[in-house]
Amino acid sequence: MDDAVLLAALLTSLAGQESVYSSWCRSSEADLASHVHDLAKAAEADWAGDVVKGATGPTTVEEIEAALRSVPQDTAVELMANLSADSLVFPGHARRDRAHAKRAAVKAASILGPRAEWFSNIDGSWGNGRSWEPVTRHTFDGVVAGRGGGFVVALLQVGED
Repeated sequence: MDDAVLLAALLTSLAGQESVYSSWCRSSEADLASHVHDLAKAAEADWAGDVVKGATGPTTVEEIEAALRSVPQDTAVELMANLSADSLVFPGHARRDRAHAKRAAVKAASILGPRAEWFSNIDGSWGNGRSWEPVTRHTFDGVVAGRGGGFVVALLQVGED
């Protein structure tokens, strides 16, 4: 199977839950922050009625870029699996099969390759509490984005309590 077709299927699978979004493109030269910005705007549009009135958050590509920190590939894989399978809003509340999410995240990362660059707005390990720099106007959001192997990918979860 062609890597692009497989990557599209994997990301669709990871984002198979309400409030989880994914995107990808073929160019590793694409601006990663712009890619995340576009995904964040799509999520905000879908959830416009649920955002707290007056909520603020990043509105420019530069603000998104400032929120992203470099993470190792193994951390990116864990974060992708967690964003797909677990709720940011209600920690410990499983949203989908974690084993499936982990397999899909590992395979997606392998397509980008060992030299891929990975970024996230989430600091700290998933299980021990975490903090993040927002990339949307939502109360909760988490994103993982990577570039390598001729691709740029992003996975985003948003939520409100």
